[in-house]
Amino acid sequence: MRILFVTDARSPISQNWIKYFLKPENEVYIASTFDCDLDLPINGFEFTPVAFSSAKKKSSAPSSASSLTLSLRTALRQWLGPLTLRYSAKKLRKYIQEIKPDLIHAMRIPYEGMLTAVAVFGGRVVMSEANDVSRPLLIVSVWGNDFTLHASSTSLMTGITKLVMQNVDALHADTQRDIKLAREYGLSEDKLTLVTPGNGGIRSYIFYPPSELVKNPIIINPRGVRPYVRNDSFFKAIPLVLEKFPQAKFICTSMQNESQALKWIEELNISSAVELLPAIEYQKMGDLFRSAQIVVSPSIHDGTPNSLIEAMACGCFPVAGDLESIREWITHGQNGLLFDSNNPQSIAESILLGLEREDLRQDAASLNAKLISAKAEYEVNMKKVQEFYNSVMRKT
Repeated sequence: MRILFVTDARSPISQNWIKYFLKPENEVYIASTFDCDLDLPINGFEFTPVAFSSAKKKSSAPSSASSLTLSLRTALRQWLGPLTLRYSAKKLRKYIQEIKPDLIHAMRIPYEGMLTAVAVFGGRVVMSEANDVSRPLLIVSVWGNDFTLHASSTSLMTGITKLVMQNVDALHADTQRDIKLAREYGLSEDKLTLVTPGNGGIRSYIFYPPSELVKNPIIINPRGVRPYVRNDSFFKAIPLVLEKFPQAKFICTSMQNESQALKWIEELNISSAVELLPAIEYQKMGDLFRSAQIVVSPSIHDGTPNSLIEAMACGCFPVAGDLESIREWITHGQNGLLFDSNNPQSIAESILLGLEREDLRQDAASLNAKLISAKAEYEVNMKKVQEFYNSVMRKT
């Protein structure tokens, strides 16, 4: 099979997925919306910038930025990014014509799915007949907040999201919620769908539980700086936790030297209890999760956060924002706790209950090990993905 992945190739999530298809029977090509150095044995690579992604310096990983910068960048891309699609699509269309893929997998709606839809369909809805070989087949992935944060942000974003959903041959999502939302945005009932984690799943040789329950009260926030993560509420919850658990330690990854985080730490006088770490290599995150009792995910928009289920696989007790998508993984009071991400008191109460109840943490660790094995194991999921690709090819 000749596959073209349209993605941000810097992303470990994308790379984790793509690596599965690097097999002799496949030809794998990447059209990356961000320029990067990629150490993968692929058949071809093309930089296809869109929505001002060419302004980012070439790198091997997504760079960090302040919360304010990210919020402004997100708003700019939501309002003006769609205006870049037609120009950017010309380059992608030329690459598609050159390599002639059997299947294109765009690994997000904005802007990879949007870019591909414009490149393949010219910005219009095309009702293709079965067995139409005049164009490659198109699968699009929905990641996290494609619908809940981006699709309704502007009228242009809404319109182009609908265009993508009306034209795709199949849809992959990391939550059942997003399959439902995709139907509302125009995905027809006869289109094939698949629900699996966005990165393909959990690699059990990296993410596995410790030999015994963690005794030290260490809390980890692995979400980094994102516009849809209420880190302000999280940091304000820390003094409330320290009142009852003064020995508690908080670790925040991908926040080292983040100016707003440093300001909150100073204002709240919690420097002795908080450690801001840089972005940690994917292969080393398992050890970090196994050192913590609790993982915190204070988001207000989300699909299936890969870092959350990775932490759950490592025995961390999950406390997370009460979202429909998160409830697909966490049953409140059984294998984790859910809180109001806008409310520091709610976050603090969930952390405190997790710290106080060793029995709850122990029961949750057992439940989550079974859950991850059943729903998120990498090899099992990626075999489903392979069959999904084959089914899309057979159906059309």
